[in-house]
Amino acid sequence: MDQINLGAWVDRSDTTDGGISEQQATLIQAVLGAKGTKAPKDGDLLPHLWHWYAFPPTAGMDQLGEDGHPRLGDFMPPVRRNRRMWAGGSLEFLAPLHVGEPLKRRTRIANISEKTGAAGDIVIVALDHEVHGCNGLAVLERQNIVYLQIPDAFTPPKAIPAPETAQITEAVKMSTPLLFRYSAITFNAHRIHYDLPYTQQVEHYPDLVVHGPLQAQLLMQMATRQRGAAPCVFSYRGVHPLFAGNALDLRAVKKSSSEWDLCTVADGTHQTMQANAMWEI
Repeated sequence: MDQINLGAWVDRSDTTDGGISEQQATLIQAVLGAKGTKAPKDGDLLPHLWHWYAFPPTAGMDQLGEDGHPRLGDFMPPVRRNRRMWAGGSLEFLAPLHVGEPLKRRTRIANISEKTGAAGDIVIVALDHEVHGCNGLAVLERQNIVYLQIPDAFTPPKAIPAPETAQITEAVKMSTPLLFRYSAITFNAHRIHYDLPYTQQVEHYPDLVVHGPLQAQLLMQMATRQRGAAPCVFSYRGVHPLFAGNALDLRAVKKSSSEWDLCTVADGTHQTMQANAMWEI
């Protein structure tokens, strides 16, 4: 395990200003929007999770590591692991946000834990975000980042079978341009999403990796579209890598009128992300 005193980084905080302009909304819609739908204009409601695109990282080229991520040791702790994963999170939506609205995000390192499991020694950094708009606090979010050593060869985690009782199934066309464009709207330079030689030769994945947040966003959009309203609480967790060459389905199991279990499914066989959405009755 790490010899660095990681506990000293707990409670560190940072505040970032951001927002989504009408032009940004048009670009995000071009990546994520369903065919025939229009991008929101200034003053329109910001779709749930679009605040993820409102605070792009600003690290210069000389501040990036080999993998494309900003080097650790500034705000994030200098964990001695060479693979970083956005493993999951949870959100509570308290008030609407709008295109063109000035936003502020306050981030705090809530917890750092070290564990040993099937993937070896891992470090989990939990971040708490508060997103504020013109009317005050709008989103409470917990984000879990996992750090681990790159293995000598790709060994997939145990597969969780796709649910057989899903009432809703939607197919999504996955493609390399989609991964590249999603990296662009998030200003995410992690090379596993667009650089195949690096992905295979350095991180030992068999193919380009689909972003975890992209899967969460697609599940959120499906739930909102199918239910006719955006959920007020949403949680998600990656359970298996999804690759650019996989066929992708979005599935929903309706636990009740106000709660759905969601998942992304690769090649019709196994889950890659699990999520839960809840609505106010």
